[in-house]
Amino acid sequence: MQFADRLKPLGSNVFADMDTAKNLARQQGKQIIDLSLGSSDLPTSPLILDAIAKALNDPSTHGYSLFTNTQDFRVAIAAWMQRKFGITVDPETEVLPLIGSQEGTAHLPLAILNPGDFALLQDPGYPSHYGGVHMASGQVYGMPLRAENGFLPVLEEIPDVVLAQAKMMVLSYPHNPTTAIASLEFFQSAVQFCQTHNLVLVHDFPYVDVVFDGSAQPSILQADRDRTLSIEFFTFSKSYNMGGFRVGFAVGNQRLIKALRQIKAVVDFNQYQGIMHGAIAALSEPPTEIEQNVEIFRQRRDAAIAALAAIGWQMPTPTATMYLWAKLPEAWATDSVKFCTELVQATGIALAPGAGFGKHGEGYVRFALVHPPEVLRDAIQKIGGFFRNP
Repeated sequence: MQFADRLKPLGSNVFADMDTAKNLARQQGKQIIDLSLGSSDLPTSPLILDAIAKALNDPSTHGYSLFTNTQDFRVAIAAWMQRKFGITVDPETEVLPLIGSQEGTAHLPLAILNPGDFALLQDPGYPSHYGGVHMASGQVYGMPLRAENGFLPVLEEIPDVVLAQAKMMVLSYPHNPTTAIASLEFFQSAVQFCQTHNLVLVHDFPYVDVVFDGSAQPSILQADRDRTLSIEFFTFSKSYNMGGFRVGFAVGNQRLIKALRQIKAVVDFNQYQGIMHGAIAALSEPPTEIEQNVEIFRQRRDAAIAALAAIGWQMPTPTATMYLWAKLPEAWATDSVKFCTELVQATGIALAPGAGFGKHGEGYVRFALVHPPEVLRDAIQKIGGFFRNP
C-alpha cells in the first residue's frame, strides 16, 4: 500500500512523543500534573450552556447546517467585531463560521498554495500552521522569532528567492508559545510588506482576550481596514472555555473568505446549530466573565513566576496568553525534548518542549497555566527537586 508524499512531513510529532512519555510515567505510578497542553480547565459560562441546552429539544436544529443556517451567527460576529475593534464587516461576504479556528488555518493553504509555493510561518509557531502548508504540498520558510526582537519576525531578513515563490504569511499575536504581543505599528508594517510582495496575510487570534495589566492586542484588520489581503481567525476555546465545542470563525477579505468557504464546502456542513446558539450567547454576554477568567490566569502567572524564581529559574513576566515561555538552564539548553521526557519520568510534571514548535524553539519549554496556583507551586517545587537531583 502506498500513501501520498504529503504525509511524510506529518510523521514526526513531538507532542505525540510526549504523550507516550506521560503514559509511561503513569504506568510507573507517577501522578501526572499536565502543564503541556493549552486546554483551559475553567468552566463554560452557564449562559452559554443554557443556550445550547435549549436548542437540544428544538428539532429545527437537528439537521445539517448549511451556510444559510449560520446567518444569525454571522450577524452576531459582525456586531462583535464592531463593538470590539470598531470594524464594520459584511456578515454575508466577509465572515465564515468554522469548526474551531484550527480548521480554518489548516485548510486555508489549500486555497492559496500550489505545490512548491512558500508560506512564511513563525518559528517557533503553532504546529497546525505547519501541517496545513504540508497538506497543501507547499514549502515552509520559518521566520525566526528571537527574544532580542520581542519575538517578532524581522521581515527584511526574508530572502528574495523565498519571496519570489511565497504566497502567504501567517502571524499570531498574542503568540503561542512565546507569549509575545504585537503593536498596531508592527501589523501596519506587515500589511505594507505583504502588499509589496503580493502575499496573503493570515492572523491567527485565539488569545484576543487573554491579555493582562490593562493591555489590549489589536486586530490585523485595524491595520488593513479595507481588507485588501488579510484574514483573521478567532476561536471560542480560550476566551469562553469552549475548546471541546469546536467553534470559531474567520473574518476578512471577501475573496479569501469565499475561497475558504469553497474548501469547507467539500469537508463539512458546519457544527450543530445548538453550538452556534451558544456561541451567539457568548458574543453577546457582558465582558465580566472574560475579565474574571483573565484575572484567574494573571494570578496563576504571578504564582508560577514567583515559584520559579524561588528555585532559581528566572524569566520575564508575560503580558498575555495562558503560558510561560521559559529558557532552559544551560545543562539542557540543546535538547528540550530530553529535558521534558526525563522530567515527566522523574516527577510526573509534563511540559511542552520548545523544539515541538520549530527549530528556533529549541532551548525553551512552555508551561500551560491550566491548574490552580497551589498545583502550579507544587509542580514547580518538584521541578526544583529534579534540578537538584536529575
